[in-house]
Amino acid sequence: MEFLTGTYKTTKLELSELLEKERIGRKVCTEGAVHTIRDIGEVLFLILRKRDGLFQTVYDAGQLGKRIEKVIPGDIVRIFGVLREEKRAPHKVEMLITSLEVLSRASAPLPIAVDKWKLTATLETRLDMRAITLRNMKERAKFKIQEGIVRAFRDYLYKNGFTEIHTPKIGAKGAEGGANIFKLSYFHKPAVLQQSPQFYKQMMVGVYERVFETAPVFRAEKHNTKRHLNEYTSLDFEMGYIENFEEIMQMETGFLQYMIKTLKSDYKKELELLDISLPETDRIPKVRFEEAKRLVAEKYQRPMKNPYDLEPEEESLIGTYFQEEFGADFVFVTHYPSKKRPFYTMDEPLNQEYTLSFDLLFRGVEVTTGGQRIHDYKMLLNKIERRGMSTEGMEPYLDAFRYGMPPHGGLGIGLERLTMQFLGEENVREACLFPRDINRLIP
Repeated sequence: MEFLTGTYKTTKLELSELLEKERIGRKVCTEGAVHTIRDIGEVLFLILRKRDGLFQTVYDAGQLGKRIEKVIPGDIVRIFGVLREEKRAPHKVEMLITSLEVLSRASAPLPIAVDKWKLTATLETRLDMRAITLRNMKERAKFKIQEGIVRAFRDYLYKNGFTEIHTPKIGAKGAEGGANIFKLSYFHKPAVLQQSPQFYKQMMVGVYERVFETAPVFRAEKHNTKRHLNEYTSLDFEMGYIENFEEIMQMETGFLQYMIKTLKSDYKKELELLDISLPETDRIPKVRFEEAKRLVAEKYQRPMKNPYDLEPEEESLIGTYFQEEFGADFVFVTHYPSKKRPFYTMDEPLNQEYTLSFDLLFRGVEVTTGGQRIHDYKMLLNKIERRGMSTEGMEPYLDAFRYGMPPHGGLGIGLERLTMQFLGEENVREACLFPRDINRLIP
């Protein structure tokens, strides 16, 4: 009888192991994809693409005295050889090939030269051929950075007493209301794809007090802009027993600081490859909504057009203003008008035209929306009534408040937008593995 122990012994080495100094001069084995080939007569350089980077191997026909199998970029190979120091190699170490085995052959040449430093294909072409173009080192580095953002979000919230939850994405009613809801038939019953985990987050505050989720949300918005997707990943948290909504902004600021430390320590290679300038997070300014509009209107001679919301151009100018005046990459804009915030948002006690809510702008683009929620059952019902809304489909949500809920609040961060701003990209599709917009359902 054989038993599995969770440990699999292998002689195949990963990149970090190949670079260990004590292995120089030893016979080793590694596997990978042929990323590029440089043929200079009797010497052939095969650059392998591995999970943690590129590695140079060398076939010297004169020294080996025999031929190896012919390979092309895209082939998957197993290589045996001897490690040696080479100052001109990318890692100062390379492998002299003694034998090569093709594990899987590419049936055709790659349609795009993924070994180039920068892909020259259009965004549409790169998205159409995503599984291929992501083999480019700079393209795939973008999503390692994104991994670091999500990892830091999870780790920081675990450290601060949050419980991770997983909420359904099919429901009877949308949390945000409005027309931007994907409707579907669910076993002959009307249903929607969730715009947000908001209702569930609030319900679970009554259970765990602090909860978070990283999951997709869906918005049936018909505009086709560089900053919108119809499916995106939202980093959400909700926290109970707060004294004011500034606690939520402080929690996000702490996360951003932790994220920067994580990226610096564990993603240095990707940061250097993409030449990313990390933002300042030590001190993040906050400004009231109406004050932010006034400041940019005065400095940049831009008349205020919409008194209830910020237009993209205004967000950009607010970002510019706080960068110029305070050297700030982030800015919290607080106290948005009640008219433009969901019904569950707590109004400002002294002026109910405004709310205890905020957006976080990162280099002029909104990446977070959050605020304090109404926790009193009667107050929540009154606001629903004032808005002319129906409670149909919200009964389980309202029951959580009927039987007592602590003061609470939370936020949602758009992962792709946050990544886009980190990367300095102009289109959010660059920061999404497989984007979904009004025109794209594949790949």
